[in-house]
Amino acid sequence: MPFIDARFSTKIDAQKEEVIKKRLGEAITLIGKSEAYLMVQIQDDCKLYFKGNCDSDSAYFEVKLLGKSSKSNYEKLTKALCEIATEELGISGNRVYVKFEEVEYWGFDSFMF
Repeated sequence: MPFIDARFSTKIDAQKEEVIKKRLGEAITLIGKSEAYLMVQIQDDCKLYFKGNCDSDSAYFEVKLLGKSSKSNYEKLTKALCEIATEELGISGNRVYVKFEEVEYWGFDSFMF
């Protein structure tokens, strides 16, 4: 039951958005989750101020998942998300934040996991 909220300061066309969505689906497996239940939100053209300015492009990822994973898995996913931002949008990894949130309860289709 993972959810990835991906926010970018750059404008993203439909083709690039599809590539990013696909890569996020592949990356989620690094923490032992499957794309089969992955929900993704992609927001582009966001005002992301970093170090008091928005002079350079930035990205913010928030990853919520049912249960827990390991720090090493979170490090692998952080690396993959930074690579996606850099390779797909030219956003430097030092302008990317990744937040992880472990959720104890998650509802789906009228029941609780």
